[in-house]
Amino acid sequence: MESLLSPGLVISLIVVVIGIFIIAKGLVIVRQSEVMVIERLGSFNRVLESGVNIIIPFIERPRAITMTRYMRIGDEYHPSSSFETRIDRRETVMDFPGQPVVTTDNVTVNINGALYYQIIDPRRAVYEVANMSQAVEVLAKTTLRSVVGKMELDKLFESRSEVNSAIQAEMEEAASKWGVKLTRVEVQDISMPEEVEEAMRLQMAAERKRRATVTEAEGEKSAAIAMAQGERESSILNAQGDKESAILRAEGEKESIRLVLSAMGESEENKKTVIGYLLGQSYIKVLPNMAKEGERVFVPYESSALLGSMGMFRELAGNPEDLVRQTLNKDAMRGGMVAGAGSD
Repeated sequence: MESLLSPGLVISLIVVVIGIFIIAKGLVIVRQSEVMVIERLGSFNRVLESGVNIIIPFIERPRAITMTRYMRIGDEYHPSSSFETRIDRRETVMDFPGQPVVTTDNVTVNINGALYYQIIDPRRAVYEVANMSQAVEVLAKTTLRSVVGKMELDKLFESRSEVNSAIQAEMEEAASKWGVKLTRVEVQDISMPEEVEEAMRLQMAAERKRRATVTEAEGEKSAAIAMAQGERESSILNAQGDKESAILRAEGEKESIRLVLSAMGESEENKKTVIGYLLGQSYIKVLPNMAKEGERVFVPYESSALLGSMGMFRELAGNPEDLVRQTLNKDAMRGGMVAGAGSD
């Protein structure tokens, strides 16, 4: 019994136990997408990647990183800080509470944003800043105030993507010093005082009414222009028709006068007689219309003379239309005789 509990055996057991403990303490398994920053005697030594790693117990130990996260319960955000030896290199979202921001038109709005970031350099994230997540949060808030403070309220609602891009561009340089890469920034909610919302609703209703009035006015304008163009084209066509009919009437009268003159002879006396006859016909056509306008009709002296000349014209030479008809018949007979002589 004493041989089994000899000092050598006890020492060996103690050494084995210590060895197992050292191996257990020195064997570190790092999961995928995680890293560990290892310090040796208080100074940075190396970064453990995913897989099985061995460290020297009591001499080497992982350096913890401080992380602050928010838990949303209802409409309230509750921060919680933790010390983590395993640094997650995946993309992480930080949903921080809303911040009051004053726009250029002196309207205070409450903006709630979300920040997406990723730890690229774990060494910088541990040694370059005391609390990396808190530093990124404060930087995002100040940058948000700076960017939104340069814009008007209406412009803020119209250009959220521009706000996100501007915030990300301004934060990129500062975050890179901490080994953090900002993937994107999103403005989630924009809330404002009730009186401002009511004013915006009234403004929106007035704008819709204005657009409806402008659209109606433009429609009436287009209709008036179309009607004016139609009346113009109609007037032009009517004028062209009157012109062509007047030309045709004038050519007909010209041809009738020419035939009458050729039938009676082209002496000055005959010309005056024919002209008087034509003027008398015009007076005769006008007399019925003149009689409709009143009980009495005053006939000018020249018209009575012309009517007398028409009677004299009929007594001397007959009806001018008959003369024209006789002349045309004579011309036709003369043409037939000439044709018969030529055939003989």
